[in-house]
Amino acid sequence: MSDIVGERVALSPEVGRAAAERAEFRLLIDGELTGAASGAAFDNHSPATGLLLGSTAAAGERDMLRAIAAARRAFDDTDWSTNRALRRRCLEQLQSALEAEKEDLRTELVAEVGCPTMTTRNAQLDWPLADALRYPTGLIDDFAWERVLDGGGLFGDRNRRTVVQEPVGVVAAICPSNFPIEVVLNKLGPALAAGNTVVLKPDPNTPWNATRIGRLIAERTDIPPGVVNVVATPSNEVAGLLATDPRVDLISFTGSTAVGRTLMRDGADTMKRTFLELGGKSALIVLEDANPVHALQSAVGVCVHAGQACAATSRMLVHRSIFDDMTAAVAAAFAAVPVGDPALPDTLVGPVISAAQKKRVLDACERGVRDGARLIIGGGAVEDLPSHLADGHFVQPTVFASEDPNLALAQEEIFGPVLIVLPFSDDEDAVRIANNSAFGLAGAVLSASAERSMAIARRVRTGAIGVNGGMFYGADAPFGGFKNSGVGRQCGIEGFQQYLETKTIGSRIPRS
Repeated sequence: MSDIVGERVALSPEVGRAAAERAEFRLLIDGELTGAASGAAFDNHSPATGLLLGSTAAAGERDMLRAIAAARRAFDDTDWSTNRALRRRCLEQLQSALEAEKEDLRTELVAEVGCPTMTTRNAQLDWPLADALRYPTGLIDDFAWERVLDGGGLFGDRNRRTVVQEPVGVVAAICPSNFPIEVVLNKLGPALAAGNTVVLKPDPNTPWNATRIGRLIAERTDIPPGVVNVVATPSNEVAGLLATDPRVDLISFTGSTAVGRTLMRDGADTMKRTFLELGGKSALIVLEDANPVHALQSAVGVCVHAGQACAATSRMLVHRSIFDDMTAAVAAAFAAVPVGDPALPDTLVGPVISAAQKKRVLDACERGVRDGARLIIGGGAVEDLPSHLADGHFVQPTVFASEDPNLALAQEEIFGPVLIVLPFSDDEDAVRIANNSAFGLAGAVLSASAERSMAIARRVRTGAIGVNGGMFYGADAPFGGFKNSGVGRQCGIEGFQQYLETKTIGSRIPRS
């Protein structure tokens, strides 16, 4: 069913159809796999080929309100929130079901997300599948759900205070297109393990991974009806009901800062709790004694999945003494980056998610040139593609250089394979430039001196940072941002606690 290039399988129309044949098009509402009440559907296109893969049920207002009501009822009227043994069993069942369809998931992600196959071997699929559910499932037994404080009291009696952790209630989990399985599982895992119910709203560009999970929940687990609802919709108005409906207790959102602000404002009237993992403009700081090979490897990181990663280090800060040589080396590395068919095993740069996103990236590059940044390589659409990719959304790996860290190109998130290289004079200057950003999500520091690089890392105002190639990712490690990069943390104990409320109970113990 596939075109063969050498011994490599290409993303032919047949492969897209194969993904569509195994895809789930229905919503999951109150335990039922169903079409939209109106019968409406929306198209799902491959970002690599531009071809229609298939369609997905398009939830309307009636469907969303039904899903919210189901989640509310499942939280209020069942024992899901208190039955830890049931939650553990159900999450273990979901883990097994996902593993059984792992390779179908991989094909589906390459087809609808356009992510290179190599990325599914790490953060797109294999890493979250390994621990995104397992880690919070382990916390069901290991977490300190209660603690006792002694002391105090009135009238000479003793007083005992019990601090209890309880689930928040109904969680609206709103997910992006760039790493959909990773985000979906890292929301579902802790939310469900903590005892919440969920309305999951996938990105309309990449709905099938979430609707597949809905099918697995309905067919392969004992998760009660209404505990998880998967509601795909292309309508912002329908999705916005999650922010305004008083029956929803918490918004868990990963996406752009602009949408995060809107959700925070819309949820304010009902005092919704919010977890927002938003955009970034992270800095890669390369000191003069850094290993140049490691610096180039880190720089090329912005090309992975066409730069569609909130944590991408899209600003490269280079010590002035090595700036010219490093900029030239980075340009040469970008010229050699494999661009093209995401189904091929050696592709690093696939398409961006849509024609609209391609235009946004190219417009940012054009503005960079107008603003005076020096275009070293790239800056346009990829032209020399195989015929089956001619209608895909491909952008050249791009390197700019500038002395001005205040350029829009150095301040605004682009979400494409675009790097700007900026010079700094000393460690103090590097920290100043790194912190000269409205964002604070991630970053990296490279130096021959572990002590020096660690000292800089501690001063950069960011939620996560790697030192000399160290990786901060993992289901047990909190991830989130400072400043405009968000509110709260995903993963780790801190991420688990995002889905909990705290209650303190004081009990009087009369003296004998």
